[in-house]
Amino acid sequence: MKIALFGGSFDPVHNEHIRLAQAAIEGLELDRLIVIPAATPPHKRGKEQAEDIHRLALCRLAFVGMEKVRVSDYEIAKGGTSYTYLTCRYFKEKYPQAELFWLVGTDMLRDFPTWKNPDEILSLATLAVCARNENAGWLEKEKKDFYEKFHRDFAVLEHNGKPVSSTEIRVLAGAGMEIPCVPRAVAEYIREHSLYEIENAGKALGLEKPTRRAHSLRVAYLAAKKAVEMGLSERKAIAAALFHDCAKSVPLASPLLSGFTIEEKWGDIPASVLHQFTGAYLAEREFGVTDREILEAIRYHTSGNENMSELGKLIFLADMVEEERSYEGVEILRALFREKRGAGALDECLEEALRQTIEYLKEKGAEVYPLTLKAYEYYKRK
Repeated sequence: MKIALFGGSFDPVHNEHIRLAQAAIEGLELDRLIVIPAATPPHKRGKEQAEDIHRLALCRLAFVGMEKVRVSDYEIAKGGTSYTYLTCRYFKEKYPQAELFWLVGTDMLRDFPTWKNPDEILSLATLAVCARNENAGWLEKEKKDFYEKFHRDFAVLEHNGKPVSSTEIRVLAGAGMEIPCVPRAVAEYIREHSLYEIENAGKALGLEKPTRRAHSLRVAYLAAKKAVEMGLSERKAIAAALFHDCAKSVPLASPLLSGFTIEEKWGDIPASVLHQFTGAYLAEREFGVTDREILEAIRYHTSGNENMSELGKLIFLADMVEEERSYEGVEILRALFREKRGAGALDECLEEALRQTIEYLKEKGAEVYPLTLKAYEYYKRK
């Protein structure tokens, strides 16, 4: 009997998960494939997930009609951090005569040496690897590296996975937009239960021009990915990004801003900066955002400020380096943004971003907003 174990967050399950399951059933000639939503994945501690009951329900909807697939609540019922070696141990005891496989993509294959007790996993199951948008020649190198580390081989599935991102799905669902790359029943369930929804984000994006709305979505996607890496709230990062430019096209004379006043401490505000203040006002008064950290991130996302929160730094920088930004120096910022880890990880990138902003404005002969100068001096000293 051949059984493949397919673990993951499935937050949410999407079409590429289904294609991988189909490829595994055919390529490995499986008798059964067991889908196992994780309780708390070790590599995503601190990341908010949809509730267990919903992720299980989504998996059952996604794989309905696939005769050889079972959805197991083993890791969720067990609770705590979900370690693969314990899951393999459990299913080997349950099916002692079965040949077990553990499904992974090439990204997880490269990370496998960092997993807890990888040698025990390999004593219980064979890794079955699916390429994920790989270049030609990847297999020979990966097999060589894997054998040198573990003196074992892995199985290969004849399926090159498409780069579908659960993070992007959560961002679009949070924005109240059409949910791509999932079965219709999954999309309907997500909408019906308001999974991942950021209240009023869709209304805020409705104030933006289409190109600006696309920019806000890109900022949200980039901020969400970096937030998890930094141990910040993905949901707060998405919310701040989706609201950050909500006032970009709203004139000061608009009834939406009828109660807005410019605070004395803000000084004379350049036209290019004003929307950060009006945006924070709209987010709070019109769209019901109450989280002070999110509001502060919106309020200073263009000018910067002294002693910004980690979320504030993240939104400021994601706004500057999202994938379609193109200006001299952006690749330097992107490299710093990608590479830095740990406490204060964004400070060096933020200092460089502020320096570039000041230099650009001076070259144009434009006014440099005092808050930007103060922020630069603060992070330069720090």
